[in-house]
Amino acid sequence: MAPVFALVDCNNFYVSCERVFNPGLAGKPVVVLSNNDGCVIARSNEAKAIGIKMGVPLFMVRDLIKTHHVHVYSSNYALYGDMSRRVIEVLMQFSPDVEIYSIDEAFLDLAGFNGNLADYGRSIRATVLTWTGIPVSVGIAGTKTLAKIAGHIAKKSKKADGVLDLTTSSYQRDAALAITDVEEIWGVGRGYAGFLRSVGIKNALELRDAPENLIKKRMGITGLRILRELRGVSCYPLEQGPHSPQEITVSRSFKHPLADAADLSEAVAAYTSRGAEKLRQEHLEANVLAVFLLTDPYGKKDRYFNMKTVRLPFATNDTGELIGYAHSSFDEIYRKGFLYKKAGVIFRELSPDNCTQTSLFADHRKEKSGKIMEAFDSINSRFGRDSIRYAATGTAGDRKWKTVFQWRSPSYTTDWNQLPKVS
Repeated sequence: MAPVFALVDCNNFYVSCERVFNPGLAGKPVVVLSNNDGCVIARSNEAKAIGIKMGVPLFMVRDLIKTHHVHVYSSNYALYGDMSRRVIEVLMQFSPDVEIYSIDEAFLDLAGFNGNLADYGRSIRATVLTWTGIPVSVGIAGTKTLAKIAGHIAKKSKKADGVLDLTTSSYQRDAALAITDVEEIWGVGRGYAGFLRSVGIKNALELRDAPENLIKKRMGITGLRILRELRGVSCYPLEQGPHSPQEITVSRSFKHPLADAADLSEAVAAYTSRGAEKLRQEHLEANVLAVFLLTDPYGKKDRYFNMKTVRLPFATNDTGELIGYAHSSFDEIYRKGFLYKKAGVIFRELSPDNCTQTSLFADHRKEKSGKIMEAFDSINSRFGRDSIRYAATGTAGDRKWKTVFQWRSPSYTTDWNQLPKVS
């Protein structure tokens, strides 16, 4: 049975999430900002049309925002994550085999489907929009790389109208490859794109027809797989199982540089607490903990960076234990007299929490810790994050290190107190 993949890609996902709960934003320029409202990380088509670029700092486009009455939102990851989950639940109605590729993309296995694939794609698109309010584009092809290309064209082409099937016509497939620049091919980074252009390969069609030896010599097995995928040979199967992360990092840049040790220590404790929560969500424990501090890398003077890495006596995801080690590491690397722009905590050498080797005397302690953390997470899940927290993360309402979200919308779908109200 020949493989068939559908890539479902949510259009301007963060902006679309905001529009679901504020329909008045339809047809208007909208942007979503990064943490601390620093840079543009999502744009509506209308915002793109007036010249707002991805990643541009907010201060550089304030005049454009004012002139064109652009609606500005702080990032709301709780909302976006929950809306992503809802989209995936809809997609599972169309295929039992779904690979969640990112927060706004998923691959579906459509091998064996006997009907019209383009019509099926349109049904997927219409159902997701009706059930969640999120517009999507659908690219269908015999390999994941071709499906990504089809999805990219489906999103931009008025003729495709959101759905493109590349399984039926070799002429249509060639045309799609010919209009796809090498930089837009899945898996081709800036370095590879530079090499390809240097040897006269400018688009996906020319890459598909390139000699295998040339590509393999410079791009290795990765390049060879990309080339074969463009030729219709599936090299990347659907991956349904959840991927355990190799490491977990929690770090933030501060809105304003911090110098005080107490403020920075609170931030490190809070990031450690968040990381421990992520570990438990993934059913993992960390064997190594690293803490780092960083001044402004673009500053003209007084630059400082340091990191302390510590191997833990045994793997753990206990918030209290991890905060203790994080504080000891912080005390070693903190230097008075610097203005710090960023701090972070990294959890490494992760292992499943059900097969961790401890010591004879640590087993009872670990069992007690597990029960405490279970209660800790249960309370925060029921009443909202930070309903209960360690004092080391700060007790004052105005925590100077706290990430700024000046224009964040409510958590409409994950907080009872922020449900939309109809008057």
